[in-house]
Amino acid sequence: MAPSATETVTSPLRSLSIRPDSDKAATSTSASSSTRREKPRWFSETAKPGDEYPYERFLPIFDRDLKLPPLEPFEHVDPGHEALKDPTPRSFLDGADVDDLTPEFGTEVEGIQLHQLDSRGRQQLALYVAERGVVVFRDQDFHDQEPEWLLDDWTRFFGRPHIHPCSGSPKGFPEFHLVYRDGKAVYNYEVDTRLTSSVWHSDVTYEEQPPGLTALFLFDSPKSGGDTGYADQRAAYKHLSPSLRAYLETLSVVHSGVEQAEFSRKGSRGGVVKREPVENVHPLVRRHPVTGEKAIFVNPQFSRRIVGLKQEESDALLNLLYTHIKSGVDFQVRLRHKPRSVILWDNRITAHTAIVDFAAGGGRRHGARLTPQAERPFL
Repeated sequence: MAPSATETVTSPLRSLSIRPDSDKAATSTSASSSTRREKPRWFSETAKPGDEYPYERFLPIFDRDLKLPPLEPFEHVDPGHEALKDPTPRSFLDGADVDDLTPEFGTEVEGIQLHQLDSRGRQQLALYVAERGVVVFRDQDFHDQEPEWLLDDWTRFFGRPHIHPCSGSPKGFPEFHLVYRDGKAVYNYEVDTRLTSSVWHSDVTYEEQPPGLTALFLFDSPKSGGDTGYADQRAAYKHLSPSLRAYLETLSVVHSGVEQAEFSRKGSRGGVVKREPVENVHPLVRRHPVTGEKAIFVNPQFSRRIVGLKQEESDALLNLLYTHIKSGVDFQVRLRHKPRSVILWDNRITAHTAIVDFAAGGGRRHGARLTPQAERPFL
């Protein structure tokens, strides 16, 4: 019997790990004979001819027998609400090295382990990511935890684990959304008919309840390239004139998964549609349930038309916003994926794009996204 849209399929798997297989002996400095830890490297940097890829089992498969029913609405209460009551809402960062990438958006953190956070720490984390938009945590053992923990303990704390209707996943764990590209295959929603590979979007906004706090980590990557760009949709909103902001707040937009599903039905990205596509109408400007901040909520990948406008009017206004978002370098950051890093972002208030600048070299980029659904967008 096929699993339901909310059921976690479990099977015994060894832990996820991106610890390099290379020699971990400390390096002696010529000046002081002191030792330092070897810099973590990707498997593709250290592999020798004939070495078995240690994450083979986490490569995407496309289960043609997995047919999922429509998603049902559910009540979501963001854990960040509890952190608002906390007298020290950033105490989970005590002892950490915190580096803000810009004054208002994007942060890099070292010195804490995500998997060790208790409920209070996770509540604070949810609020912190909502405030900063996107946060990358370095040198994590997050990847070494069992898949069941990553789904049932971590992801479910922040919302209902989402099963992507078209993407590949590891065998037995459809809730893992895998990103994969190498010199011979690409299993992403990607086309080569544009001048650039960049497609700014928020994930699966066609769902009635799109994702909230989302996690991404890579198993393997080229030594350079394959970064992810992030844009602050709150700042994009604030940059607009007051009169335009007021008008946009009266509008709603149709978000559709039909084109993505048809892309798969034609044989791309594995050729599988696990759940029939849906369309939903969301406000063009949404409010974050915890911080109360407003953000633009459109993207060219899934937004199709503004309700109540003629097609030319809708296209002109949406294209203005798309150009604004992708051109807004003053509210964007570009994050480099490093071994043992985890990127967390709030999908309600950010947009992002993969940067496929490594394709010519044929390098492999292989990662997993954990995607908890949140509340239905509202203003």
